[in-house]
Amino acid sequence: MSENNASHVLAAPSLFARQLARATRAQGGIDLDALAGQVTSAYDELERSRRGTDDRNALISREFATLNANLERGVAELEAQNIRFGLALENMAQGLCVFDGAQRLIVCNKQFADIYGLKPEHVRPGTTFREIVAHRYAADSSPAMNQAEYLNWWERKRVSAVADETLVELRNGRVISIRDQPMPDGGWVATHDDIPERRTVEKRLAYMAHHDDLTGLANRVLLRQRLDEALTRARRGAAFAVLCVDLDHFKVVNDTLGHTMGDALLRAATVRMRQHLRDTDTLARLGSDEFAIVQCDMDQPVDATALAERLVRILAVPFDLDGQQAVIGASIGIAVTPGDGTDPDALLRNADRALTRAKADGRGCFRFFESGMDTVMQARRSLELDLRDAAARNAFHLHYQPLMSLRARRVGGFEALLRWNHPVRGNVPPAEFIPLAEEIGLITPIGAWVLHQACAQAATWPEGICVAVNISAVQFRGGALVETVASALRQSGLPACRLELEITESVMIENGEATLAMLRELRSTGVRIAMDDFGTGYSSLSSLRNFPFDKVKIDQSFVRELTDRPDCIAIVRAVTGICASLGMTTTAEGVETREQLAMLAAERCTDVQGYLFSRPCAAADLPDLLRTLHPAGPASPWPAP
Repeated sequence: MSENNASHVLAAPSLFARQLARATRAQGGIDLDALAGQVTSAYDELERSRRGTDDRNALISREFATLNANLERGVAELEAQNIRFGLALENMAQGLCVFDGAQRLIVCNKQFADIYGLKPEHVRPGTTFREIVAHRYAADSSPAMNQAEYLNWWERKRVSAVADETLVELRNGRVISIRDQPMPDGGWVATHDDIPERRTVEKRLAYMAHHDDLTGLANRVLLRQRLDEALTRARRGAAFAVLCVDLDHFKVVNDTLGHTMGDALLRAATVRMRQHLRDTDTLARLGSDEFAIVQCDMDQPVDATALAERLVRILAVPFDLDGQQAVIGASIGIAVTPGDGTDPDALLRNADRALTRAKADGRGCFRFFESGMDTVMQARRSLELDLRDAAARNAFHLHYQPLMSLRARRVGGFEALLRWNHPVRGNVPPAEFIPLAEEIGLITPIGAWVLHQACAQAATWPEGICVAVNISAVQFRGGALVETVASALRQSGLPACRLELEITESVMIENGEATLAMLRELRSTGVRIAMDDFGTGYSSLSSLRNFPFDKVKIDQSFVRELTDRPDCIAIVRAVTGICASLGMTTTAEGVETREQLAMLAAERCTDVQGYLFSRPCAAADLPDLLRTLHPAGPASPWPAP
């Protein structure tokens, strides 16, 4: 079959089949009709397959074209978004930076670099946070704290993963509002807003409404908000603790070194406490030297105990304030939810009651609130009110206990002892009301009354008999003691050499150079200075070296066991020997037996005092007591000469 005939067959298969059938019938033999039918069927199947393939190819082509169009539109949209993001980033009013979990810069805008004076090469993607901080310190666009402190602060903040806003004042005087948002991978996004003057004032006013101006800590307003938030969480089972912290002996530093140093001490103490808190904890300043801490979502009371122990320890370490050393400490009271309160006022009140117990137990310690403290506090409050009333009316009186001279075998003087006879309470022990008077500031006016009264009464005694008056450490604060003593001597006419001031070792420790200066001034007037309760402190020998006392009083705890414990007699021997070599006299307190008296005399103790000779008695009884205690008197403990 020729090519033309083949084309004809493909173009008209049915006609070809009919012609082939006629030829076959004419010639006979081959069933050309059947053959033509098979050819026709085969061709039709081939045609249908071709049309299906064309349809599938067309569908694929259309889908590919659609996909390609979508891809082109996506690329165009992404490019448009990148352009819009870049425009937004560079036209933001705030600086923006994004860091990944490895603390490497992902992106930042020009405003961020401009705020901190950073060059383009300082803020390339991949630059570490520490490197950027170093560039900021070099550009003098850093916070007031040093670089190590800032990095430590930021690390604690980053680990806490809590979004917040901070107002930071830079060394160059600019104020930056920083809002941080943590990311799941450990990175963060932050905006830095360089606040103009008007907005600075607004921001600062808003900040000051919730923060203490001196330390930057939360104030009572913000503390209450944090307590409310913690109580909301506590209702879902998250216990927390409230710690009230009082800086021991802060007033001493404030009074002796001045308010500037006092403020520096408060800031330094704040830094120390913050270093041992999590960013989720709240540290607030309630006033002067009083702080409060809300410790959230911890294992209570175990973690409150651990925190209190750390704070007591670190705050006892001396502070260096521009070359001057300040030694304080901390007393802490703790209340824990839910047992100690379910509202902010109750928790703070109970933590404060526990703090009062810590102070009463000697300071430098912590106490948890106990239910019985409420009764104790009510009793203390009642005693305080009565004490204030007694001080206003001078409702006190003095008793006197003789100081006996072992050498002269006679009364050398009397120690004035404060007494309070309450109309309902009866005789209130000095150990109960004197510490309270010191704590609430009444000891200064009461002490002034004691000085004037004792000097006036001593002026009526026989010549040569002196009077000893105890002086509290609180009376050395403020600088009025020297004038008070001078006034008492002037008004009574008592010679200065007949007045002896007894101080405890704590006075030397607390007030330092200021106390030494006052003691030297008092001694220059002729007043005698004695150290009381010698041997009970930790730096007694140092005190003797720092100031030339006229007398040292050996504490009664050594005298009480003098006949039973060899170490007590060894201590007495050492003290009398040291004092003799330094030109100081010694008085042994608490002498109650003749055996003790004999042993003290053998150890060359200068004077003695105790119930063996007399209990404290009223001023009106002193003339009879003087006659009784004469070596030849009927009740004289002296052995016959």
